Amino acid sequence: MPEDLQPYLDFARETAREAGRLTLEYFLTDRAEAEYKADDSPVTIADRRAEELVRARVEKAYPHHAIVGEEYGAEGADGKSHRWIVDPIDGTKSFVHGVPLYGVLLALEIEGVSEVGVAYFPALNEMLSGATGLGAWWNGKPARPSAETRLDRAVCCHIDTASFGRVGPERGAAWERLQRSVYYNAGWCDAYGYLLVATGRAEIALDPVMNVWDCAPFPPIFREAGAYFGDWSGNEGRIDGGEALGTTRALLGEVLAVIGEQ
Repeated sequence: MPEDLQPYLDFARETAREAGRLTLEYFLTDRAEAEYKADDSPVTIADRRAEELVRARVEKAYPHHAIVGEEYGAEGADGKSHRWIVDPIDGTKSFVHGVPLYGVLLALEIEGVSEVGVAYFPALNEMLSGATGLGAWWNGKPARPSAETRLDRAVCCHIDTASFGRVGPERGAAWERLQRSVYYNAGWCDAYGYLLVATGRAEIALDPVMNVWDCAPFPPIFREAGAYFGDWSGNEGRIDGGEALGTTRALLGEVLAVIGEQ
């Protein structure tokens, strides 16, 4: 009998909301000052405190589960069938600049497959969540992707455009082709871009660099919503490929063709 995912989804929603409320104590204050890690990415006390909160809740509720997070790494991973994956603030650059498009990401992976996902954007009070067999939800109503069928009318969400070229010339060229093919390119997105795709307000979101904690919630959400989330080669549900693409089923083939051209 399949495992009941509803308690995990309820727990993830509640935990993400609580962590999000904590981040709001720092957002738009002088306490949100960033430090910079070895890869030049920013981190704040809010990132650390929010991840500590999530870890404490997981350890109390599910002491036999593994946890991996952006700020404190992996814990208890060996031989565990269940693994929680947390990004306490996805979009820390947005956070420290006072832009409200940052989110708390939390997912549960079971036997290597992401089955439960929550993306909560506390400054906007928007929650995107879902679990296998339980649907995809946006603030209590079903999440539905766009019905647009024309790539030249599609909205494409992205982060720093220079990041595509920094990864390598092939990624840079793929981005150039795609941005010329769509109707509008929208930046400042991070995880919020994937929320926009899952809820029908954009058609494409992509990242040339992606860690598991940046995207673990999205495979079950996109599956349940009827959209695609995976890598740039069409491997659906993949979160460990170092890249990510979210798009509608109608546009998937065309998007993969454009970014895969040599």
